Amino acid sequence: MKGRSASTTIARLRAHAVGRGFFQSPDLQHALDTFGFVQADPIRAPARAQDLTLRHRVADYCAGDLEHRFEALSIEEDFFINYGFMTPAVHALLHPRARKKWPRVRQARADAILAFIRDRGLAHPREVEQEFQHGRVTNYWGGSSNATTHLLELMHFRGLLRVVKRDAGIRVYGVREPAPDVEGHDPDAKLDAMVDVIVRMYAPLPAPSFSPLVMRLRWGVPQWSDRVPKALARAKHRLAHASADGTEWYWPSDETPGTFALDDRVRLLAPFDPVVWDRRRFELLWGWAYRFEAYTPVAKRRLGYYALPLLWRDQVVGWANAAIKEGALVLEPGYVAGRAPGSRAFRREFEAEVERFKRFLRLRHESLTGVASGL
Repeated sequence: MKGRSASTTIARLRAHAVGRGFFQSPDLQHALDTFGFVQADPIRAPARAQDLTLRHRVADYCAGDLEHRFEALSIEEDFFINYGFMTPAVHALLHPRARKKWPRVRQARADAILAFIRDRGLAHPREVEQEFQHGRVTNYWGGSSNATTHLLELMHFRGLLRVVKRDAGIRVYGVREPAPDVEGHDPDAKLDAMVDVIVRMYAPLPAPSFSPLVMRLRWGVPQWSDRVPKALARAKHRLAHASADGTEWYWPSDETPGTFALDDRVRLLAPFDPVVWDRRRFELLWGWAYRFEAYTPVAKRRLGYYALPLLWRDQVVGWANAAIKEGALVLEPGYVAGRAPGSRAFRREFEAEVERFKRFLRLRHESLTGVASGL
């Protein structure tokens, strides 16, 4: 199957994307190990993206479990192709990152922060700010950020600090002691391994998505940015691939589309769930444009602030906006066809997903509003 080139159909690829995407894990660590990487997002509407993603793969998972169990897990936080949570094995592929010499003042501040955190064992950004009070700086987006928090983030990216735990969603840092010398490790082998992590997360991938997605590695491993294009070329040669409707698609060479079973479940997905993450792929597989509109002006939103794609079997039939009001779940669905699928099977599975969602959110109230009009 390695390097295979043939033809297939969009329907077959769609079923493959859904069937492979919802593996079942007995515990949280197993799910993290299977994924390798889970994207993080700070917005909670009504739960954070990492929780919304993990709930479909981990038995009895509830919102906040990742944060609550963080210290007991074998897990790291860092920037990969996005910021998120990853296994130590994936994290090791990213480092050591090149460390361009900092200006004297910044280096002196970083050294002082390292000594402060090492002495304490771990530190909340608030504690570091109270100790040093470095003022404000211009951030990546042109706004103003706390200079101390900004420096902590830079030190984390360089591998000087690690996230030890989360406190109400805020990163608490500890010093990352120097790792054994791995300079002799083959960077191309590391890049190939990172590409494989990406493909296993998001396959099957159409060529218009695959290339830019792999090229995002330039930001995660800037020390090897000039090697990424060749890693992409090697991946295209070794991965299984086939053409559908004039587009080339790629997936792991040990998989065959059509071998993963589908079920009847309705699923409310995170906007960043691997099954729906790539917007190009989404339109090719489901024939309509899903957009994440949290940063879109209210007047221009079509789907809502944090619309959750609504998957039934292998079809994304619509979306839903969810909120908790007075302890009750308020769910407002919308449908691509203008109305919900008319079958009893959909209604039954939709109601089952609502109950699962309430348990995930740890809601005790039985009342539910905003759903009847969507059905």
